[in-house]
Amino acid sequence: MEFGKVSGAFFEEHVYPSLGAARDDVRLGPTHGADFGVVDVGERAVAMATDPVFVLRELGLERAAWFAFHIVVSDAALSGIPPSHLSVDLNLPPETSPEAFGRLWSVFDREARDLGIAITTGHTGAYAGCAWPTVGAATTLAVGDPAALVLPTGAEPGNRLLCTKGPAIETTGILSVLYGDAMELDDETVRAGKERFDEVSPVRDALVAAAAGPVTAMHDATERGVDNALHELAAASGVRLSAERERFPVAPGVREVCDAFGLDPWVSSSEGTVLLTVRPDGVDDVLGALADEGIRAADVGRVEAGSGVRMDGAPLAEPSRDPLWDAYERGKEEYGVQTAWAEEWDAA
Repeated sequence: MEFGKVSGAFFEEHVYPSLGAARDDVRLGPTHGADFGVVDVGERAVAMATDPVFVLRELGLERAAWFAFHIVVSDAALSGIPPSHLSVDLNLPPETSPEAFGRLWSVFDREARDLGIAITTGHTGAYAGCAWPTVGAATTLAVGDPAALVLPTGAEPGNRLLCTKGPAIETTGILSVLYGDAMELDDETVRAGKERFDEVSPVRDALVAAAAGPVTAMHDATERGVDNALHELAAASGVRLSAERERFPVAPGVREVCDAFGLDPWVSSSEGTVLLTVRPDGVDDVLGALADEGIRAADVGRVEAGSGVRMDGAPLAEPSRDPLWDAYERGKEEYGVQTAWAEEWDAA
């Protein structure tokens, strides 16, 4: 298998045919391009999503734990219902110290309290063969009113297409934090690039937008970036998306950092960026609510009948690979790593 998330073709051939028992309470099961599933429990909808616990130690304890937490709660938030419950499985390398675990877990506790999430169950252990950065998985539930639910399959022709934050937010943030001080970039660009790391959670974007207006579908731009997210959003709803590149917001530092690594920002991982479709009469309300929260966003296109994605009137190629982690490895070779931050884990 290739590195990273499987393709749509792999999903359709190997995953989708084998989904266990058919149950009437499943409102939304596994769907390519969908970030979560939904079951009905009484009069409540339960959106649920599972993701790896990904702890990039080179970021330092605080940043690494914060990033890991928000990765696992992001997808459920895209349902429009605030995440409410969390189950965490941690399979740690045997050399992990109790002190390092305690500091990581304290960040999970803090962030969960801040979002009103109860950590309700899980598993913690140390096992041979386990290695950083992927040290387990977590499942987040968002329990709430079905009327508040935003399904990823709900985009309709005539809707407008909005984008928050813009391309390569995660890519720019991680590379700037790890290597920015060693790169030949001016101080203002490095500062701006590092600020992008603080934007890699899409939770506020999703919940603010869903509460503000008639949002019909949402999807975050993670692996393979904005261009891939456009294809996944279109596939999930069975529609065509038509967008204009110049209308997308592009954050300070993104072009410069991506250029320094020879990356195309539009196909580079962008955790924190949300693509959403909105009925035309709600666009101003959604954009206004996002602006009030200091979240960059723009109306970048429309939803049409058909399939696929068109950018500036031409078919948009579907990305096959995300360049972030190759750039991460090149950065280690060229600039080294922040050893003091990595050693922080050993000293904890």
